[in-house]
Amino acid sequence: MAVSPTQRTLARLRKENYDLIEVVEHYNFFSKKRHDLFGIIDILAIDHKGVVTGLQVTSYSNMSSRVRKITESRALPFLRAADWVILVEGWRKKDNRWVSRIIDLS
Repeated sequence: MAVSPTQRTLARLRKENYDLIEVVEHYNFFSKKRHDLFGIIDILAIDHKGVVTGLQVTSYSNMSSRVRKITESRALPFLRAADWVILVEGWRKKDNRWVSRIIDLS
């Protein structure tokens, strides 16, 4: 079975020793859609210093639409004011290895 971009990001966060990591995106069976926290966050991670990081995870080719979605979100100014780190992480295969690109929208 293929590993999803979310699973790749979770593995990266664990490797980087984040203390708390939670997938906050969920599937709504009634609407048949996935719902992100505040409409923009798939994963919430907190490190040992208390830094809160919200991540939107996607494929590399879909990053620009996710960046647009977040920058147009009414939640972004509130998250920035709360000093959250907001990242978009896009995954692609390069030279037969999975690599990611991270854009910081904090």
